[in-house]
Formats: sequence, C-alpha cells, structure tokens
Amino acid sequence: MKNKSEIIFTKNYFVIIMAVISCFLWGSAFPSIKIGYNIFSIDVNNVYQKIMFAGLRFLLSSVMIFVFCILTKRSLKLKKAEIQKVAILGFIQTTIQYIFFYIGLSNTSGTKGSILTATSTFFSVILAHFFYSEDKLTIRKVIGVILGFLGVVIVNISGSSIQGGFLFIGEGFVIISSLMGAIAGIYTKKIAKDINTFAIAGYQLFIGSLLLVVTGFLGGGQGISITIENYSLLIYLSFISAGAFSLWTILLKYNGVGKVSIYKFTIPLFGVILSYIFLGERLLGSSVLLSIILVSISIIMINLEKSHI
Repeated sequence: MKNKSEIIFTKNYFVIIMAVISCFLWGSAFPSIKIGYNIFSIDVNNVYQKIMFAGLRFLLSSVMIFVFCILTKRSLKLKKAEIQKVAILGFIQTTIQYIFFYIGLSNTSGTKGSILTATSTFFSVILAHFFYSEDKLTIRKVIGVILGFLGVVIVNISGSSIQGGFLFIGEGFVIISSLMGAIAGIYTKKIAKDINTFAIAGYQLFIGSLLLVVTGFLGGGQGISITIENYSLLIYLSFISAGAFSLWTILLKYNGVGKVSIYKFTIPLFGVILSYIFLGERLLGSSVLLSIILVSISIIMINLEKSHI
C-alpha cells in the first residue's frame, strides 16, 4: 500500500511541475556558468580555477539544503553504511561529472552544451536496461536513441548557425559528463529507497564539492575574483543545484527512471533559449532547430508507454 508521500509525488501533475522546474534550472546553468567565467575573472586556460569555481558553487548548494532541512526540522542523520553510499554518489555525480562539465562547457557554446547534455537520457535508457526489468531496451527505444544521437551529430558537423566541429575537451567532455550523470541517476534511485532524499542531495553535494575545492586548490586555482557584485550569480548557481538535485532525487525515489526522464528534453530547449537571451547565441539556426526537434522526439519516443503507440 502506498504511503502519503508516494501518493503525492507520483501524481502526474506533480511530476510535471517538479520535473519542468528542475529542467529549467539546469537549462539556465549553461549561460550562467559561461557568464560566471567572465565576471569571476576565471582564466580560460586555467582548468583548476574552473574546478574551484564548481566546488564553491556546490559547497554553497549543500549549505542551502542543510539550512532548509534544519529550518523545516528534516532529519539529516545517516547510518554508517549510508555515508559510504552517499559519498560514492557525491564522487560520481558532483566531482567527476562536473569536472568534465565545467571544462567541456568552457570549450563549446552554451547552445551546443545544452543539447549535448541531453545524451544523459540516452545513456540512462541503455543503463536502465541492465538494472531494471521494466526498462528493457525495445526497438522503439533503440530508434529513439538513434534519432537522438543523429541530432547530436547534426549540431556538431554544421557550422552554419553555431560554432561547428567537435573538440574532445569541449563537446567530448560534455558527453562524458552526461554519462556520469546517467550513472549517478541509476545509483540515486537505488539508494533513495532507504535514505532521506534531502540528506542524499545535501551530503552528496557537500562531499563532492569538497573534493572539487581540494583539487582546485592543490592545482593552483585560487585566483577567482569574488565580489559583492558577482556573489549574486554564485548564489543563483548554487540554488540551481540545491533546488534541481533535491527535486530530481524526490522524483527518482517515487517514480520510474523512464517516467521522469521524458522531461529532460526541455533542458536543451531552455538552454538554447536562455543562451540566446543572455549570450546572444543564434536561437533558431536550421541545424540547431533540427537537432532540438530530433532530440525531443527521441526522448519522447524512448519514454512513451506501449499503450500510447
């Protein structure tokens, strides 16, 4: 029998609202991070400054979650075995994923970065085949994956509307970041069965961010310019992580990976629109538009229930 939380968090309208809010926040991260590189005076050639920037962001995110839990009297206690599980998640989802993400995004456009991040859904579908009996690969899902990657190829080989070409430390790193995100999503659902979702989000961000900060510090990434003027952007970037990861963890706890993943197609849409608004990148070049259409159709196809076909 379902408990009260499960009844609420599995309702379609609630899933839609939470998922779209999460995806909007993640989509807004693309132009925000690129703006951050400029106003925080981060050297584009200094990898460790980028890692330090990411670490400070996620460290503040974890503090936001902890404060929220304290104010709302939510438990943050973890058992000894749970600490290890959350630490592993933090290493994969925050440390490794965002080392690749921050470096990759600095070497590509916000538009391409937002579209390439959608490959996380494709990886999730493939990985779910091996972990969940209800998420086995089908011809429909395979076609969806092919269409999605076709969209990724199109946006990378065309230089008519946005920067063309494929750079391993740019687009390649963003794709690797997406793979780490997919692995983290599968693992999150596994451990969220028995651990408080806010505790998972808070501690994994805290542990992962400390590793990022230490890595950045040891590598010589201390020269980040933080002032009162640009601190507001750091707060917003931190809120993105605190809010989106918390909401997404709740969704994964109470819903299937496929049911939740369908909404990730909105991330590249939000990313493209916001990159146009704040970075001045071309909004609807033909290759970008076609890529978004293919990525969106593919993810919808992957997640459609059989009864809808």
